[in-house]
Amino acid sequence: MTKILIPSDFELHLEPVQGVDVVAIDKTAPLPSEHADAAGFVEWAMSGKQVAALVEALPDLRWVQSLAAGPNTVLDATPSDVTVTGGSGLHDKPVAEHALALVLAGLRRVHLAVRAQQESRWAFEIGGPQPEWDPTAATTLRGARVTIWGYGNIARELAPHLVALGASVTGVARSARQEGDVRVVDDIDAVLPETDVLVMILPGSDATEHALDHDRLAALPTRSWVVNVGRGTSIDQVALLAALRSGAIRGAALDVTDPEPLPADSPLWGEPNLIITPHAAGGRPLGASELVQRNIEAFATGGELENVIAR
Repeated sequence: MTKILIPSDFELHLEPVQGVDVVAIDKTAPLPSEHADAAGFVEWAMSGKQVAALVEALPDLRWVQSLAAGPNTVLDATPSDVTVTGGSGLHDKPVAEHALALVLAGLRRVHLAVRAQQESRWAFEIGGPQPEWDPTAATTLRGARVTIWGYGNIARELAPHLVALGASVTGVARSARQEGDVRVVDDIDAVLPETDVLVMILPGSDATEHALDHDRLAALPTRSWVVNVGRGTSIDQVALLAALRSGAIRGAALDVTDPEPLPADSPLWGEPNLIITPHAAGGRPLGASELVQRNIEAFATGGELENVIAR
């Protein structure tokens, strides 16, 4: 009998699989000794310390199914001979929705309205007659030039909503191509000067660390907004702070920071044109039960697992 551990605090609807014993465990407690024979486990919202402790307690571990799109915590804590499968596709719709919310909140200056409300002040500066096109600030998606850096599944969910609201969308990925209404290019530096809104959906890796640095921030128009729903390490936050304070860009919205949680003494908190949400874009993997079911069945029968992470 093959034993697979699943988290007790996450609802998975799984059908029985012949030869497989699925056991729910409390990820916050030490693993009971009777479950040390498990060959795999499902990970969701576990800290690096929790993952490492579970890996150490499972000498026969062969497979980890993470529900995270980028399971860096699991990859860091598991030996190279353990197969890791990720949650690619489970977060596409929620993250795309959150990215759209951050774009609109920035352009429509919702953050300034909230601040004025807290001050019991009618914000005349953002109400009343407004120019159709403001050379000092992107304020609408109508006619806006949106660049999505990291054009994958989440971007494909997001792009049609942006287009429907009047934006033109350019994607940036490793290979250039045309995908429907979206032109995908392989050179971020070529499109930054013509970008009103830069949406970043880059994974966390050595190659993407501080990908948006001082020089690339300087290449953006001063009226532009930066939105990051990928990984916090992809932005040089010191350079971002300088760009915001100097007016090199108009504003930014971050769902991810480096580190997380963002320390209370970080100067980013006080920036008037910066919106921060607490890594809230994903939150609930959609279709997790179906993915876990298929991969448990494949693991039990020696079949091909979905979303295997190359190591």
